[in-house]
Amino acid sequence: MALPTRYRSDLMERCQGRVVLTVHGDSCLLMYPQPEWDEIERKLVRLPNQNKRTRTLQRMLLGHATEFEMDKNGRILIPPRLREFANLEKRVVLAGLGNKFEIWNEEAWEKNCGVWVSGMDEGDDGDLPDSLESLTL
Repeated sequence: MALPTRYRSDLMERCQGRVVLTVHGDSCLLMYPQPEWDEIERKLVRLPNQNKRTRTLQRMLLGHATEFEMDKNGRILIPPRLREFANLEKRVVLAGLGNKFEIWNEEAWEKNCGVWVSGMDEGDDGDLPDSLESLTL
């Protein structure tokens, strides 16, 4: 997978092209610049793992975390087990989300976009966490 040109120089500057891929429960992959991942990993390792959901999250994110270095053309080779997890085929979507990217099977992305948009249209304000209530867009 090749990263778009506009992100390559930033990733090369920020982390010398080193990124970490891991899985997400939405059947996509998460890609973090190495320094961002290092911080997340520290936080995950420090969580008390007596709680089953915490252990599952640690196993998912830490257990699948794989380090990569982009080649000079901004490409990374996603290993089969991660490609299979996210059902990545020929066409993928790379969605930038602040400190990370999500990598989706294009068909799954399109399907989920429809679900997300219809959820927004329904105006279900009751599901917003307190931290988002004051966010003005």
